[in-house]
Amino acid sequence: MQLSILKGLFALVIAAIAAGCGQQEVSYKNDVYPILKDNCFTCHDGKGEGSQASGFVLLTYDDLMKGTKYGQVVVKGDSASSTLYLMIDHKVDPTIQMPPHHDAPADGKMGPLSRDTIDTIKTWIDQGAKNN
Repeated sequence: MQLSILKGLFALVIAAIAAGCGQQEVSYKNDVYPILKDNCFTCHDGKGEGSQASGFVLLTYDDLMKGTKYGQVVVKGDSASSTLYLMIDHKVDPTIQMPPHHDAPADGKMGPLSRDTIDTIKTWIDQGAKNN
């Protein structure tokens, strides 16, 4: 009987550990929005060259989900079909750099996004691109 109780407790501990090891939910407000603000607003603020060329504005969640004049850029739950992710990860056209960057920050453009930053956007999309 005591062995059964120990086995049950062990199973509960293992289940709790496994549940805690799951991927943490990415927040639009706390994780994604700051990335967009720091790296994309210069061109996609409604006035910049990116907004003028594509109609893509990133000031709000609704703007992001609206997409460009060419269509949707975020497919909730599917980063592989989301142009936003494909563009920042150079999977559409390797010559297109989002955000545009140069070797020298003095050229007025941002540097490339880090792998962690790109993965944060990917995970957020795959988790349903929630407005959280």
